[in-house]
Amino acid sequence: MMDASFWPELFNGAWTTLWVSGSSIALGVLMGLGVAMLRGARIPLLGRALTLYVSVVRATPLVTLVLFLFVAAPSLGWDVDRRVIAVAAMTINTTAFNAEIWRSSFATFPREQIEAAKAAGMTKGLMLRRIMLPQMLITSLPNLVNEMSLLVKSSPAIAMVGLVDLTRVSYRIGAVTYQPLPPILAAGAMYLLIIGALVRLQRVADRHAGRLAM
Repeated sequence: MMDASFWPELFNGAWTTLWVSGSSIALGVLMGLGVAMLRGARIPLLGRALTLYVSVVRATPLVTLVLFLFVAAPSLGWDVDRRVIAVAAMTINTTAFNAEIWRSSFATFPREQIEAAKAAGMTKGLMLRRIMLPQMLITSLPNLVNEMSLLVKSSPAIAMVGLVDLTRVSYRIGAVTYQPLPPILAAGAMYLLIIGALVRLQRVADRHAGRLAM
């Protein structure tokens, strides 16, 4: 049984995991949308550069990206807080995956609705805000939430730059108490609660997407 005095450390570690993951998720969803839109803007050089970015980042493990930024920042003379490095690495990672989700939504959006909006005199910006994005968000949400879950599961990579996340705290408590199992089980339960909340959100999104498709 784990001593109650260690629970505050676990909660602090869980907060670090939630804060870094949540910030990266919010930035990644928005930036992924931006990348998807720019890739469809018919600017050849920019489109090829963004396609290369998406391909390279999706093939790169998150822990490698975290370590690369951690080493590269001082080499360039940048004094960057390790929390910023962690959020930046996770954001770069999830942006690439979110960009593919949004790109698929753009590609499968009903052309007849676009033609009808054009016929009604809507500008591209107005059509995007009022017609495309609301529907695309609903249909893409299951995949976006799945990507959020994967990012949280990968978040222990931030411990490589010294951040005390939930996984690192559980290891530290186990090393101090010489009983590694209780803190690891406690950390696992907290991860289960976080992922469970996202899975619940995904199921709700699936239902809404199904109704929209009917």
